[in-house]
Amino acid sequence: MDDSAEQSRWFAAELQPHEPALRAYLRSQFPDVHDVDDIVQESYVRVLKARQTGPIASAKAYLFTTARNAALSILRRPRIFSEKPVTDFAVQSVPEDKPNAADIVTLRQETAILLDAIDALPDRCREIFILRKLQGVSQKDIAARLGLSEQTVQVQIARGAQKCADYLRRHGVSHP
Repeated sequence: MDDSAEQSRWFAAELQPHEPALRAYLRSQFPDVHDVDDIVQESYVRVLKARQTGPIASAKAYLFTTARNAALSILRRPRIFSEKPVTDFAVQSVPEDKPNAADIVTLRQETAILLDAIDALPDRCREIFILRKLQGVSQKDIAARLGLSEQTVQVQIARGAQKCADYLRRHGVSHP
């Protein structure tokens, strides 16, 4: 039997039967993850790639662990962008007195630089900063969610704000 036929047979016998249970697990354990289909598919790909490097003792356990890690990765990924297109955000933040084209371009450039500043923060600091400043999550909730003290969250927010301000100054954006 060639490798692709063996891979298909193994997938059908060892992974596919667990898909309903995997979907139920993901929905119950990660209700904030909206696209379970993507996690299931990504998990299949990762498990099949891992199997190419060597045998897998328990396909079900490996599949569920892989799916859990993929879901956690999605939840940890910062969501710094709004669901609305950037153009809508820029239009909503423009004052009603009809700014000129230069003001609009400047606002967009400053917004891009601010996003770059946030992206330049260390991972944990960026995650906490985004949760607090962009998503409005309370310090207490952030601390509970990430298993940190509120003091640590507060320090990370202050560091993030300072590093962003420094970044903006270095890139020519300064506001009083």
